[in-house]
Amino acid sequence: MAQNPSASRGSALVTGAGGALGRAIALRLGADGFAVGVLGREGDLLRETAQLLADAGVHHHVLPADLRDPAAIDAALTETESELGPLEALVNNAAIYPATPFLDISQDEYEDVVRVNQTAYFLAAQGAAKRMAPRKSGAIVNIGSITFHGGWANLASYVSTKGASVGLTRALARELGAHGIRVNGVSPGAFPTKAEEIHENPEEYNRFVIDRQSIKRRGADAELAAVVSFLVGADAAFVTGQTINVDGGWVME
Repeated sequence: MAQNPSASRGSALVTGAGGALGRAIALRLGADGFAVGVLGREGDLLRETAQLLADAGVHHHVLPADLRDPAAIDAALTETESELGPLEALVNNAAIYPATPFLDISQDEYEDVVRVNQTAYFLAAQGAAKRMAPRKSGAIVNIGSITFHGGWANLASYVSTKGASVGLTRALARELGAHGIRVNGVSPGAFPTKAEEIHENPEEYNRFVIDRQSIKRRGADAELAAVVSFLVGADAAFVTGQTINVDGGWVME
């Protein structure tokens, strides 16, 4: 999995890189030849991702940041290019998902989810596009969720922001294509990540997921990362404005 320096493809920035899916995406893009900026809340998880990239020989840079802060987003983009070279790919992956019944969600909680899951995606994509447009090259991937297609109890804030990521993907693809920038989305199904801690009975939830999937096993993080890899790569040069469900055949629309 060591990177071949002669095959360098510029830099990629992955937000939420301390989480399981963000980590898998960062490792895959590093293996693909990108220098990788890993952005997330400072802590052991982000450091573990950085260590795995180092072990794989991937040129990388750690960017501890709070996505609630617009200045931190712009600084991370600038630092990525300064440390790793021209930004060729952005993966908006970071998200928060407080599990609260709709009737109990406070305005403060809702607005916090919007800041991380929606506003940060907008600002990061805008900042990335401003850097990509002069070069007429770049790819942006917004990570959504299949919960947008069917709703999900106690996650109204999360589901609504993930729906917004689909709309943002389509709007940006329409507008940025003329600048040589492709914008796509990936909607994960129920991958076995830390997010499942919001469910009281893990075994029951596991059965619930597999019953609804066409493929009767849980997905692996690397399988999601592979789709992101495709979307930022040359094989997807004529693909934009699409959101691909990676969910074992749960949602078909």
